Amino acid sequence: MSAPKGPITKFPAEGLRHARRFITTHNKEGKGVFAVDDDGDHHRIMVDGLAVANIIYSTSGNPVDMNDDNDLVYARDNEPPIHVSNGSVVRLIDFGPGVESPIHRALSIDYGIVVEGAFELTLDSGEKKLMLPGDMSVNRGCMHMWKNLDENRPGRMLFVLLDVTPTKVNGEEITEHLGILEKDYADVKQ
Repeated sequence: MSAPKGPITKFPAEGLRHARRFITTHNKEGKGVFAVDDDGDHHRIMVDGLAVANIIYSTSGNPVDMNDDNDLVYARDNEPPIHVSNGSVVRLIDFGPGVESPIHRALSIDYGIVVEGAFELTLDSGEKKLMLPGDMSVNRGCMHMWKNLDENRPGRMLFVLLDVTPTKVNGEEITEHLGILEKDYADVKQ
């Protein structure tokens, strides 16, 4: 990975609090306990340092196999691509001040929740929505882009991506389009 050109060089982005991840499991008595207290296993500087992704968790298979900690091992050992076929990805993304993502589409249903900051969600039709902390979007395979509206502070969003069946729009099957984001996932295998 080459050195970032933008302001973000690590997770969390400068000015945002360190987000913690708590993963539960069961002890020998069958009681719930915390297995993990950290900030995630996989961090990725994106778009040449304009954003950073923190993978909170990913799963393979549906339903998820939690026996013998199979899901924990999968999440720890596999940095996911944009989405996991027949699985899920939960990704926290810190966007640099004023950063606009490239237009893109994953072949997934995407739940996007604003955690910190104000964002504009723009669709390829030109329609736009302002999103504030607590607002959420359900993107059903549409081409879209995000913009952090604060020119002075980073913003943070949480994304949950779930796999979908092949999807047709007006009789044509849609395809994934990552644009320049593709290079951010070039070294990640499904």
